[in-house]
Amino acid sequence: MAKIISVHSFRGGTGKSNTTANLATLLAMDGRRVGVIDTDINSPGIHVLFNLDEDEMQYSLNDYLWGNCHIEQAAVDVTARLGPRVKGKVYLIPSSMKPGEIARVLREGYDVGLLNDGFHELIEKLKLDVLMIDTHPGLNEETVLSIAISDVLIVILRPDQQDFLGTGVTVDVARKLDVAYLTLLVNKVPDVLSPDEVKATVEKTYECPVLAVFPHSDEMMALGSRGIFALEYPDHPMTKIYRQAAAQLMA
Repeated sequence: MAKIISVHSFRGGTGKSNTTANLATLLAMDGRRVGVIDTDINSPGIHVLFNLDEDEMQYSLNDYLWGNCHIEQAAVDVTARLGPRVKGKVYLIPSSMKPGEIARVLREGYDVGLLNDGFHELIEKLKLDVLMIDTHPGLNEETVLSIAISDVLIVILRPDQQDFLGTGVTVDVARKLDVAYLTLLVNKVPDVLSPDEVKATVEKTYECPVLAVFPHSDEMMALGSRGIFALEYPDHPMTKIYRQAAAQLMA
């Protein structure tokens, strides 16, 4: 049975796409077939981390939602771009970066119910072990659907008061939707803060387990989304935390 993992944050800029891409890659390195779907249709971008250019996308998630293709036709096998260490498969379903198509979504919207069908069709057609959903920040119809059907929901926050407040709203919604497993991930923690203290504070505040606490990383900032951090820096302390998080997700 495939596991659906949604990665969400109440605000943008938390590192949601980087987290999704790194966890997906590490899961595939262990031999799993992993799908990654970019449902942040208003501001897509996870394809950049997998070095996928717009002109290489025959179809996108937008095309599926508008009836132009089957969901599996929008999937791009990006495994070869990740190198020989990846023993499994990574399939990416990108959203379109074309301004006209983004404007159409903002103007017309789409049938959110198709997403639910698409998620399950994708799992069946590609024989996925894991489907990772990179969601749109905040709460709207699409993110609520993604949360509701998830086996695991990872909510990312930074040690920031606005993030704390928004995460509280997200956690309340997730509990009302009876998410099977809800966990938090704290990202971009400055060196002046103790990771253990941050973890304890967040778990007490939300009465929810913390999957991982990631420090601020100059190397991550310097990489600038030009690849998968865990592949570029396999011996970095951040990569060790990613590995531990990936293992916990599949435990």
